[in-house]
Amino acid sequence: MDAHLRKLTGRQENLIATWQLRRAGWNHRTVHHWATKELWTPVHDGVWALTQAPLTRRQLQVAAVLTAPGTFLAAESACGCHGFVEWNGGYETVVRPGSGGPRRYPGLVVYRSLTLEGQTTRHDGIPVVCPERALIDVAPRLDRFQLGRGFREACRLRCTTANEIAKRLNGQRGTRLLGDLCDRYATIPYHRCRSDAESRGLEILHDAGVPLPQVNIRVAGREADYVWRRWKLIVEVDSKEFHFFSIDDADKQAVWERAGYTVKRIWANDIYYRPHMPPALVNVQTVAL
Repeated sequence: MDAHLRKLTGRQENLIATWQLRRAGWNHRTVHHWATKELWTPVHDGVWALTQAPLTRRQLQVAAVLTAPGTFLAAESACGCHGFVEWNGGYETVVRPGSGGPRRYPGLVVYRSLTLEGQTTRHDGIPVVCPERALIDVAPRLDRFQLGRGFREACRLRCTTANEIAKRLNGQRGTRLLGDLCDRYATIPYHRCRSDAESRGLEILHDAGVPLPQVNIRVAGREADYVWRRWKLIVEVDSKEFHFFSIDDADKQAVWERAGYTVKRIWANDIYYRPHMPPALVNVQTVAL
């Protein structure tokens, strides 16, 4: 294989498409010869992996967009690529210019669209629809919990904002709940949060009419999750991911209390699964109001 194609496969996670080889002057016989000689692994019709190792998720995403020129990750695969909705399905979803309903192939679902202009980008080098379109496309297939989390994560990861999502909504079927989220929570500073639990906690406070705290700022030299300076109040959202070392938590709490703050703690799971406001947030409501 020549240097140009070696460089190309290096950028494409050791993957190559027959249409790319044909553009480089290879004929069908040459492609078949090299695929057989080098033991290339077929991933999709006309897409090859130059390795026999199991493919990573990123390789599967790249292979999907190599199935034809002008192909972009879409819907579930696009959300997974951007990182705000987890996608571990046994197939990838892509979109190409054109019209007609979705077509299913082994390991691939292909959509067609006449409205891709201005709605595509690249994420970490992979052609993909923009975050707003990805979330809008999957909204009808997500339940309330999944969509709420996807919306928050898209905003928290700075992929988009509630206002940007709202601008692209045009009454598509199944997007009413997404529109409601954009309207209700447009002012919440998701981008300041370090976890979805913190983001959801801000929504609970907003819905209760509690003034929103400052998020992840330093108090007495130590970073705190939620801070109301007016009431000298701190709420920490504890989880195994971010609050693993209890000694460090105790040390920070002692520093804050010496600075005159009241410190409340709440487990992240309580934010999701308690039917009413978790106790620490109820205490915030009592103090604030």
